[in-house]
Amino acid sequence: MSHPTPQHRAVLLLPHLRVQNANAISSPLTWGFPAITAFTGLMTALERRLGPEAGINLLGVGVVCHGFEAQVTTSGYTRAFHLTRNPVLQDGSTAAIVEEGRAHLEISLVFDVRLGDAQHGDAEREALAERIAQALVGMRLAGGSVMPPLPAAKRRPRRPLLALVPDGAEAQREQFRRLGRRLMPGFALVSRDDLLLQRLAELRACDAQASTLDAWLDLSRWTSRAAALPDGVESGEPSTRTEWATDPRPGWIVPIPVGFAALSPLHAAGSVAGARDMATPFRFVETVWSIGQWISPHRLQRLGDLIWQIGHDHDPEHPSEHGLYRCFIDTPATTATPI
Repeated sequence: MSHPTPQHRAVLLLPHLRVQNANAISSPLTWGFPAITAFTGLMTALERRLGPEAGINLLGVGVVCHGFEAQVTTSGYTRAFHLTRNPVLQDGSTAAIVEEGRAHLEISLVFDVRLGDAQHGDAEREALAERIAQALVGMRLAGGSVMPPLPAAKRRPRRPLLALVPDGAEAQREQFRRLGRRLMPGFALVSRDDLLLQRLAELRACDAQASTLDAWLDLSRWTSRAAALPDGVESGEPSTRTEWATDPRPGWIVPIPVGFAALSPLHAAGSVAGARDMATPFRFVETVWSIGQWISPHRLQRLGDLIWQIGHDHDPEHPSEHGLYRCFIDTPATTATPI
């Protein structure tokens, strides 16, 4: 049985989800909040679980974090992950400890969706939102488990929202302002590829050989500089004083993985031994990094500023010479070349 393609644009809010033991090692070079690909993967898995008969397509996802608790032991400037020992081996010897970083999260997810005609009414949309919220409970997010609301919570659990997007630009901005208030307090993770381009231009003004990697590393660190103060006289001897100052940063910016780049050509399905899915073409890839920013939702202007989408370069019918599988936010600030 064929199902018509949903056409009505809507926004889906799943507020204050609890996730336990999510993967905190987001890439070979970064740790902390899970990679954005974990959330786009959850979006794909959720749409498959709902099925085409639900009459909804999930096109993009926005992430707002309300709480982050890394499972680490802190001693001064040193942090170590809480690790678990695996069961003993068959011969009774102790198995090695595999380092795994975990974190507990409280997040809200905002989806850009398309609805079918059957879900156009208020009652139908409310029922579908509740169904999606129930389907999400028990699913995996970045290796962690999405937990149900606590039954002993003092306040009423926040309900999911599925609302049609109005046609006018001003009406859309007003709807997003109301949505942003429901997402506070919290911080949204957005793309800042524009900062990568800007810093690269600044570095190349001093060094023509500077690369995108140099710009990414420069934005990823805190830089402190010693500035000499005017000489004074102490006990008849001249003295030189210095003052340390940290370079200003353009907001709460963080290095983030945004996808993968191909390391090999696309192999036919089943031709690579040990692949997870023997019915899907296979390709070796490596992580792609860019710059993100944590920002309060009320500072965003429209829904598109929040929503991460999946790039189309992975489509076998539209091959890319770079083999780039990356997530992006469809704004003018996403023109930088990732690394």
